[in-house]
Amino acid sequence: MSAIAETQPSRRGPGAAADASGRTGALAPAGLRLSPDPATRLVARGAVLVGGSPVRVLRLTPAGARQVAGWLDGAPVPRSDAARALAGRLLDAGIAHPDLSADHPGAPSAADVTVIIPVRDRHAELARCLAGLPDLPNVIVVDDASGDPAAIKAIAARHGANAIRRPVNGGPGAARNTGLRAAKTEFVAFLDSDCVPQPGWLDRLLPHFADPAVGAVAPRIVPSGDGTGWLARYEGASSSLDMGARPSPVRPGARVSYVPGAALVVRKAAAGDGFTDGMYVGEDVDFVWRLSAAGWRVRYEPAAVMGHDHRVTFRAWFTRRADYGTSAAALEQLHPGAVRPLYASWWTAGAWAAALAGRPVTAAALTGAATALLARRLSRVTDERWPLPARPAADHAPDNSNTGVEGARARQGAAWRLALRLAGGGTLAAGRPIGSALTRTWWPAAIPAALAVRKLRLPVAALILAPPLLDWADRKPPLDPVRYVAARLLDDAAYSLGVWQGCLARRTLRPLLPVVGGRRQPG
Repeated sequence: MSAIAETQPSRRGPGAAADASGRTGALAPAGLRLSPDPATRLVARGAVLVGGSPVRVLRLTPAGARQVAGWLDGAPVPRSDAARALAGRLLDAGIAHPDLSADHPGAPSAADVTVIIPVRDRHAELARCLAGLPDLPNVIVVDDASGDPAAIKAIAARHGANAIRRPVNGGPGAARNTGLRAAKTEFVAFLDSDCVPQPGWLDRLLPHFADPAVGAVAPRIVPSGDGTGWLARYEGASSSLDMGARPSPVRPGARVSYVPGAALVVRKAAAGDGFTDGMYVGEDVDFVWRLSAAGWRVRYEPAAVMGHDHRVTFRAWFTRRADYGTSAAALEQLHPGAVRPLYASWWTAGAWAAALAGRPVTAAALTGAATALLARRLSRVTDERWPLPARPAADHAPDNSNTGVEGARARQGAAWRLALRLAGGGTLAAGRPIGSALTRTWWPAAIPAALAVRKLRLPVAALILAPPLLDWADRKPPLDPVRYVAARLLDDAAYSLGVWQGCLARRTLRPLLPVVGGRRQPG
């Protein structure tokens, strides 16, 4: 089921008064240009807007429809509070993204940013990272109790950076906090020492901060070089640090739910006290989710690219994946409901349970009922009679109005078409996250169950193999499907071992439990 909302721009639109601290829900900046997300659709002759993550269906007034159509054609956001509030809603929902192809007055410059690099003993990596920052005036290297502090200090001095020594190792989060307290600029850029900055990476991130509601922006992280081994090629196509080629807001439940702290530019006023003390893994996810929960907008901007020295030896790679998994229990305790293996409606869960039990007719009936109920809800948005839309009368309003004859004809059946796509298609598409939940969390229970119950073997095997095969088809990596699927399953197995280890250490089962019938909680 999708979330249904109604947007009606008026003199007092939602978010008409901006929060003084510049938070999510505040007005979008006047003059900003919007770019539609690739999944965004205007239907019912522009009267209904569909998109975002999770999917939202928004009904627009005729004035709002004209406004949105203009933005999607490149018109800037006007100074009207109502229009800016509507634009802010589209940005926060992921229906549209900032179009940063033009100049944006009010964006900070590189002189307003302090780059903070936490490091421990990685001399060559640090030198390479600093060499990629030749024109930045404010750089702080935080030595997190390296074995040879003199060498770290010398490398920093050679590249014009300041060095701060921590006598006791506290992990990357604590080291970043040390640099954050020392920074004097309005913005900070956290870079791990194994990052390899690409030309222009910062220039493509800073325009986002022309919006005072933006608290942090992350670039896309890609391999710093072309690997030749199968694991290097897999990492180049499917690294857990790479959030993909599409821009997105960042929050639990969004298409991009987190961004890594390996490369992250933050408004210092939003950072507060920084990263949580004592967290060695997952501290960046926690940090970003706390920003989002506090109301700040966090953006992922793939047009900015940051190179990274990925782990491509099997032992280091597998161990790191397991380490990531151990953070799930801590994150779930800090952000209840945000770290679960699966989120599904009762309808979807029931349909798949029936299918796995060998009852396809029951599964189809449940999906049909869910589709019909959703069509009924959507008919209130599309202004159609349910269950069958009425034909428009010839003497209705003029044809050029969304409420006129042509507009009514365009809306005929729109609710059912949307419901089929969202409920029917969504139930089929749920096989992918169900399969991922099996491989990333539930396999210690699912595989023995499939071995014990013969009729479960084929569907469980299909669910396990479907997600990596679909990923291979989507990503088109320079790796054959057999090795890609094997690498993906090893990736998931390592993460799963970490999840179970973290659950045992913290004595909680919550990261193992699905959320059925509810929504993913914000971080």
